[in-house]
Amino acid sequence: MYVAVKGGEKAIENSQHLLAEKRRGDQSIAALSIAQIKEQLSLAVARVMSEGSLYDPDLAALAIKQAQGDLMEAIFLLRAYRTTLPRFGVSQPLATSEMRVSRRISATFKDLPGGQVLGPTYDYTHRLLDFALMAEGEDTAEEAELAAISDGSIEASSTPADDSLLGGMPRVTEMLNSEGLIETFAPDEESDPVADLTQDPLRFPADRDLRLQSLSRGDEGFLLSLAYSTQRGFGKTHPFAGEIRAGYVDVEIVPEELGFPISMGEIEVTECEMVTQFEGSATVDPQFTRGYGLVFGHAERKAMSMAVVDRSLRTEEMGEAANFPAQDQEFVLYHSDNVEASGFLQHLKLPHYVDFQSELSLVRKLRAERAEARMRETEAALAAGHAEAAE
Repeated sequence: MYVAVKGGEKAIENSQHLLAEKRRGDQSIAALSIAQIKEQLSLAVARVMSEGSLYDPDLAALAIKQAQGDLMEAIFLLRAYRTTLPRFGVSQPLATSEMRVSRRISATFKDLPGGQVLGPTYDYTHRLLDFALMAEGEDTAEEAELAAISDGSIEASSTPADDSLLGGMPRVTEMLNSEGLIETFAPDEESDPVADLTQDPLRFPADRDLRLQSLSRGDEGFLLSLAYSTQRGFGKTHPFAGEIRAGYVDVEIVPEELGFPISMGEIEVTECEMVTQFEGSATVDPQFTRGYGLVFGHAERKAMSMAVVDRSLRTEEMGEAANFPAQDQEFVLYHSDNVEASGFLQHLKLPHYVDFQSELSLVRKLRAERAEARMRETEAALAAGHAEAAE
C-alpha cells in the first residue's frame, strides 16, 4: 500500500505539471494578462465575483486565468481564498437608490422619471458573429476611434468617461406605491441580527435574508432554469420586470471611533425588482408583490433569475401552496450552490476501489443466488413433468 501511495503521489505531481502546460497553451502566443481578462471578459468576472462571494475584479480575473476559463472552478478558487481573509467590519446597507446608473430600464412603464437608460447591452444585437474581432494586430473601427480620442485627433463626446449617470433616480415601484398598489416593507431595526451564510451553515426553514444571500451566490444556470420553469407552468410566477438597474454604489462603514459612516470605495452591482400580481387574502387586498435580485458586477440575467425565484420562495408567506420545485426552499437553496454540487459530483472521480469491490461482491452473490433459484425451479419443473408422465 505504501508503494501505491508513493506512486500515486508522483503521478499527481506529473499531472499538475501537465496542467500548467495545458493552461499556458501555445508558447508562441502571448499569455493573457489579468488586466485583459478583467477589462475584456468583465461579464465572466462579474459572475465569478458574485458566486464566489468576494468583490475583487483582479482576483476574479486571476481565478479565471488559473482555471482556464472554467468559471465554476474559478468560483471555487475565489470562494476558497475568501475564507482566508480577515474581517475588519460590517458595511452599511447599500443605497442602490443613489446608484450611479450605467443602465436602467423598466418593462412596466414607458415614461420614467429620469428616462430609460439603455446603456451597454446585447439585447438589441443581431447575434451574428463579428469576424472583425478576429483581425489580430489590426485596429477595429471602435479601437481606431478610441486611439484617435487618446491622441487628440478627434474630440471625445460630452458623455461622462465612465458612461454613468448621477444617482437619485426614483424607483419604478414608487410609482405603484403612490397608489398603494404594491406591497411595502418596513425597514429592519438596526439591532435585528442579519444572517451570514459565509459564516454559518444553511438551515431550514430559512428566512428571506438568508435565502437572498444563497440566491445571490447560487449558480446562474440553475436559477435561470428554475425561473424559466415557473413561467412554463411549474409555478404561478409570471412577473413583469419592474426595474433593472446597473451601476456603481458606495460601500460605507461606521468606524467605532468616528460614529458616522465613511465611504470605503464603490462597487458595481446589478439590481432587479420583479412585479407579480397577487390575488390577495382575507386580510390583504389584491396588489402587486415583489421579487428581488442583487448581484455583483453587470449581471442582468442572474439578477432577474434571482428575483423570479425569490418571489417563488415566498409562497408560504403569501399563503400559497408550494407544489413546484422553484417553490421548495430546501430544493432550491441546497442545489443552487455550484461549489457544493460540483464537489459532490466530482468526488465520484476519486478512488472508490473498496466500495466498488463490496458492490461487485454483492452483485455476484445476488446473481449466484438467482441462478441457484432458477436451477431449483427447473429441477422442480422437470420432476413434476416426470411424475405426470409416470401416471
